[in-house]
Amino acid sequence: MSSTSFVRRTVLAVPGSSDRFIAKARTLGVDALFLDLEDAVAPAVKVESRQRIVDALNDPAGFQAPLVTVRVNDWTTPWTYADVIALVEGGGAHFSAMLLPKVQSAAHVQALDMLLSQVEHAAGLPVGRIGIEAQIEDAVGLVHVNEIAASSPRLQTLVYGPGDFMASMGMGGLNVGTQPKGYHADAFHHAQMEILVAARAHGLQAIDGPFVGVRDLEGFKTSARSSAALGYDGKWVLHPTQVEAGNEIYSPDPADFARASRIMKAYHEAATVAGGATGAIVVDDEMVDEAGLKLAAAILARGEAAGMGGTT
Repeated sequence: MSSTSFVRRTVLAVPGSSDRFIAKARTLGVDALFLDLEDAVAPAVKVESRQRIVDALNDPAGFQAPLVTVRVNDWTTPWTYADVIALVEGGGAHFSAMLLPKVQSAAHVQALDMLLSQVEHAAGLPVGRIGIEAQIEDAVGLVHVNEIAASSPRLQTLVYGPGDFMASMGMGGLNVGTQPKGYHADAFHHAQMEILVAARAHGLQAIDGPFVGVRDLEGFKTSARSSAALGYDGKWVLHPTQVEAGNEIYSPDPADFARASRIMKAYHEAATVAGGATGAIVVDDEMVDEAGLKLAAAILARGEAAGMGGTT
């Protein structure tokens, strides 16, 4: 099963240096998680944390999350190559995709693709099995996001990294994911929309980055609702308190799901010869044509993937 077909409403970031956080992550009801070797791991313990992640991947206890991925360090560091070797050779059969941070060009993704192919072959794994997730975190990456989105058949998601992006742009504020003070609109909208358009143009999922105020649940909800309204598939979560809210926000509203089901049923009935071969109908006092049908189909697909049941 390709990990592009997995639901990613909530993606839990798990520090690869912490046995305690890894153990806690095993039972959380998130759709996906990544074991991290990058920002959440101090330079002094990055090398030893590789083996901790490999051990966690091979632990028979497994993870409740249906999708398990890993994040390596970016290509500007001295750790990337060895990260890939250690994780794929030691645990490549137990994770579905590799998250590459600070992607600035298609070449960054293509380099990882080629290295993965060689390591998969050496490890006896099917070549191409491990997907790639590309994290867009600065101005250079955003300028090249469309080329990045088209860079590799392994690519499955584009991930917005708000913290590094804020720093790259010189935005005010120290709270990652929180709107900077003084700007009375959405300071993240342009970047998020550029990433989303590139993702959709190339059949990829788009994932929003973290909101670091783990005690500010309302702030998390506000951030999540904004990217969910745009069409993002999900958002990183950093704390168990964010999980339930994230799963709800990135699932269709039950009323919308029910209405989408009615639209699909009524439209298909009306489109038949027996139904008059009508191309536009009225459902719940609103006109529905082919465009409305596409919106309804998208909501139904998202809801069904999230486990929402049938409606009347």
